[in-house]
Amino acid sequence: MTTANKITIFRVVLIPVFLVLAYLGQLKWALAVFILASLSDMVDGYVARHYNQITDFGKFMDPLADKVLVMAAMCYFVEAGRMPGWALAVVLLREFAVSGMRLVAVEQGRVIAAAWSGKIKTAATMLCLCLMLLFPAPQLGDSAPDYVALVSTAVILITTVYSGVEYFVKNIDVFRHAE
Repeated sequence: MTTANKITIFRVVLIPVFLVLAYLGQLKWALAVFILASLSDMVDGYVARHYNQITDFGKFMDPLADKVLVMAAMCYFVEAGRMPGWALAVVLLREFAVSGMRLVAVEQGRVIAAAWSGKIKTAATMLCLCLMLLFPAPQLGDSAPDYVALVSTAVILITTVYSGVEYFVKNIDVFRHAE
């Protein structure tokens, strides 16, 4: 097993740790674990490329680990009432649609590389989720809106929809050749 793959597995192991800490109300510790998991994504990508450790396992597990980490955090915020469930549904829809398009492309012998907008979406989403962990919701009885959650959700949705639309526009020919 390569070092890059070990780092990816480490990220997967951190996901339940993050969730347990978040649900126990230990948001600062949850934030630290989330940041560590998020940074490990950059580290494993660097190690894989720099040391020629790109594997089929890594190509599959690395993006899956990112998606599960983000979805776990978003599920927590939906349950905590800081993010609407429909926002999570939009993100899930984009992920399923893009994965589906990639499967169709693979059947045609084509690999669709990740676009910069997708990388920006991932970074923006992880940053926004960190901000939501760093700045908790206003206390009950406080009339102040949860601006951090509102702005973070908006940024997540805008980058998600933009990258999804761009992905389909650039690769629409995949469906023209599909049977």
